[in-house]
Amino acid sequence: MDTLFCQSCGMPLEKEEVIATHKDGSKNNDYCIYCYKDGAFTQETTMDEMIKSSLEHMKELFKDDPDFDQQAALDNMKYFFPKLKRWVNAPLDLNTK
Repeated sequence: MDTLFCQSCGMPLEKEEVIATHKDGSKNNDYCIYCYKDGAFTQETTMDEMIKSSLEHMKELFKDDPDFDQQAALDNMKYFFPKLKRWVNAPLDLNTK
């Protein structure tokens, strides 16, 4: 089975407990609990802001990994995020740093 990814932040949905919920409490396999809960997005944000936030999380997660390439991660997110359901029609500020 292919790994599902949050269609807002790109986080892998590998554990049941991180899968979002609809208003009725049923699972929403498109999003994680950090982006979507009880049938609504948890925050109003732009794709550019989400990329910046995700990059900060990645920097913290990989702070001890000498092979972590921040620019490569940013470039990958700029490529990947516009394909996610939440952002497919959203503009991207290509000056994100």
